[in-house]
Amino acid sequence: MSSNIRRSWERVRRHWRWGRRHGFRRLVEEDELNPFARASNAYGRWRWRSKNPIAEGTAMPVYLVGAQRSGTNMLVRGFQTSPEFEVYNENNRRAFSDFRLRSDETIAEIIARSRHRYVLFKPLIDSHRIDHLLDELPVATPGRALWAYRNVDGRVRSALAKFGDTNLRALKDIAGGTGGGRWEAQRLSPENLELIRSFNYDAMDPASGSALFWFVRNSLFFELKLNERPDVLLVSYDSFVLDPDGNMRAVCEHIGFPWSPHLTAHVAPRAPGNPKPLVLKPEIRRLCNELQDRLAAAEQAGRERPPARRKR
Repeated sequence: MSSNIRRSWERVRRHWRWGRRHGFRRLVEEDELNPFARASNAYGRWRWRSKNPIAEGTAMPVYLVGAQRSGTNMLVRGFQTSPEFEVYNENNRRAFSDFRLRSDETIAEIIARSRHRYVLFKPLIDSHRIDHLLDELPVATPGRALWAYRNVDGRVRSALAKFGDTNLRALKDIAGGTGGGRWEAQRLSPENLELIRSFNYDAMDPASGSALFWFVRNSLFFELKLNERPDVLLVSYDSFVLDPDGNMRAVCEHIGFPWSPHLTAHVAPRAPGNPKPLVLKPEIRRLCNELQDRLAAAEQAGRERPPARRKR
């Protein structure tokens, strides 16, 4: 069996298990498998374009990044209800290949040819390239980025339910020297690479492996100095579900888009999920708690900072 077929089969098995546990209706919503919803969204965008002629080459790119299972689908669903947005989720083959963004030339061409005000991409696997996407793509309107994060326990529970021990296996490959080409290994700091190599993965449980992945992936937010950039906004899933309208207003202000109630109509205000902490390796728990505090402080600072000015 070829590696591509094996990956596809494993992906189908994971989705089937997740659907049986959490409901196939949620699976259809998350993976945009409902052809009627997709057709309705496409028709709404066509109608908007016919009534609101936008010159090609003026769209603003918006990149939604962060670790998987951090609430990014929740944000995407809101923007999909707005015809001003052309949305490219990570399963869109025009913009992505095997969940990775296609070439810079392809992405820049998609943006240049758009007749919408915004082009939203969700390149989670390319989160480590967000500074490059913001600074190097030849676009007329400078882009904006949203880095979504979730408390480590909630993210780990969700990742284990959807992906099993995938994070643990990736870290084991990186530690063993065979995973250098994986997306999970890209732009790791020397300190975090050494941290990954310091553990015995044969003795590590999947929850601790997923938490360690959460740590090294979200550490990039600071290592890439994204916390110093006015064109990047940190968005907390946990804050968002507590106050969907308030948090979506901050997101809209960041990208220069008027807030509307329909953007959060699909999100019922609620407290985050199971508050009971997971049992993790003590060193990993300590690192995650420290980073979580740092992210919370950065989120608050980002909310208080004036948004970047939009230039044409």
